[in-house]
Amino acid sequence: MKVLLLNGSPHRDGCVFTALSEVAEALRSNGVESEFFQIGNRAVQGCIGCLHCADGNDGCVFKEPLYTELVAQCRGCDGIVIGAPVYYAGPPGSLCALLDRLFFSAGKYLKYKPGACVVNCRRGGASAAFDRLNKYFTINQMPVASSQYWNSTHGFTPDEVRRDLEGLQTMRTLGNNLAYLLKSVAKAEVVRPEPEEPVYTNFIGTTQ
Repeated sequence: MKVLLLNGSPHRDGCVFTALSEVAEALRSNGVESEFFQIGNRAVQGCIGCLHCADGNDGCVFKEPLYTELVAQCRGCDGIVIGAPVYYAGPPGSLCALLDRLFFSAGKYLKYKPGACVVNCRRGGASAAFDRLNKYFTINQMPVASSQYWNSTHGFTPDEVRRDLEGLQTMRTLGNNLAYLLKSVAKAEVVRPEPEEPVYTNFIGTTQ
């Protein structure tokens, strides 16, 4: 059983890594493996709405290593935690650009898998960024793991994050709850709901 920890910060060992590491330790104490995936600090291609991936093709039209490696990791994981710093009360544009493409073109590899997100901010904007990231899970039929508070830590440096005792406790509780959810899903002998044929409705009236 393995959880993918997606670090959406350009800083490999920064505040987001510190928060995710606390989640990883809680998962480990529950017998659940985890693996980090670093988005890096290079420019990330966004979705161009070409619908290549929706026409029966294999994934996004852009096949750069960052995307293909992430898709491969999503196929092999049992759950995912997405971590992000807060930039202007939201996640970084590079992370959202990658997630837009991932969930639109390869969301099937995460469907029904438990997910969660964590955010780190210096002072404000955490709940807005947290809400933005959760929308990826809730449009993709993924159970969302919760904690004792909204999943955020505060600090401008990793050392400051380590002094956010409530934030770190929130991360540990999230890791414990995610492990519980993963084990419950694995143990349950239930059949997934039969999906209905998708209905797409545009909010524009038709002329008779």
